[in-house]
Amino acid sequence: MFHQFKYIFLFFLSLILLINLESQKLLSSPVSSELRGVWLTNIDSDILFSKQKLSESIVTLKELNFNTLYPTVWNWGYTLYPSQVAQKVIGKKIDPTEALQNRDIVKEIVQQGHKKGMTVIPWFEFGFMAPADSELAKRHPEWLTQRQDKSTTWLEGKVHQRVWLNPLHPEVQKFITDLVVELLNNYDVDGIQFDDHFGYPSDFGYDSLTVQLYQQEHQGKLPPTNHLDKDWIQWRADKITAYMEQLFKAIKQTKSNVIVSVSPNPQTFSLEAFLLDWHQWERMGLIEELVIQIYRSNINDYIRELQKSELQLAKTHIPVGIGILAGLKGRTVNRDQITEQVKIARENGFAGVSFFFYESLWNMADEPAEKRRTLFKELFPTSSNHPNLIRGWSPQASKG
Repeated sequence: MFHQFKYIFLFFLSLILLINLESQKLLSSPVSSELRGVWLTNIDSDILFSKQKLSESIVTLKELNFNTLYPTVWNWGYTLYPSQVAQKVIGKKIDPTEALQNRDIVKEIVQQGHKKGMTVIPWFEFGFMAPADSELAKRHPEWLTQRQDKSTTWLEGKVHQRVWLNPLHPEVQKFITDLVVELLNNYDVDGIQFDDHFGYPSDFGYDSLTVQLYQQEHQGKLPPTNHLDKDWIQWRADKITAYMEQLFKAIKQTKSNVIVSVSPNPQTFSLEAFLLDWHQWERMGLIEELVIQIYRSNINDYIRELQKSELQLAKTHIPVGIGILAGLKGRTVNRDQITEQVKIARENGFAGVSFFFYESLWNMADEPAEKRRTLFKELFPTSSNHPNLIRGWSPQASKG
């Protein structure tokens, strides 16, 4: 009897050790390529406002085996790099923040990031959105889309007053395309990234230009008064998709070896709330890297989003990373949640993860910064390459 219990005990002990070993493999993930990214923004963060801090931060990220930087280059109605296109259209060539004057943060990030072997993909954070009191909005009111009551202001986070450029307006399209092409011509970047702000809130789209275009295609009928009407949502989304197709071609004609990255919310929300049909973009070959924002604290909700059919389909032929929330101002995320979400993303065969945002990696955490940094060293103990579709990535490369 004693020997039986002994063998049973040894069996379960071996099983526990095996499970722990497999778990550690998933956490350390020594794969040939894995996205390990972070978004760099000037909202609730000063990383971009000091050349020294920016440089030191890139060094730290590299030491922790991050491999991809997504720096914002377009928000608050300004470019964060010297732009002749912005000078012509807005009247200012760069964001007027004092810490950005006489600097070129894109040049700094590209040079330092590439020196460390990191991928740099500038992020057009605000897309078609701009502050209501911005120079852009004041100079070009005819570019703004409207609600049915002709209002143009939209509250972000119930606090910030925003307006939305009309993606269907030819001059708006030219402006955004010119900004993107200018950036590609001036910097040795590895890609360009857009997100849900490359659509607009679904209760907008009742401006005269959009209404006239709709009438031309619907025998003079006015758009539905229900802004959530499925056909009305899809019609507007298809128009944005048509522009994205033009922009994709312009990007490839300018620099064929850069990747087009998109970091939206899950498909249903993205389409119904912001008219951005990224699933259709992906089916049309307009996305070469997808980083889906799954900012969920409930682990079951997180897993449910990972299992959506459009994500499962996309990851069979393009790198699909998972955007993980590392925290916000006034909202910390504990290390256990981050660890579990990274582990689950790996278990489900995704191409990696990216964290929103730099400041919350360790400066807004519920533990000392030095201790928090050990979390990422545990998650990324060895280096890994960015999963680049153009440079030969395949789905097998993300399976380890």
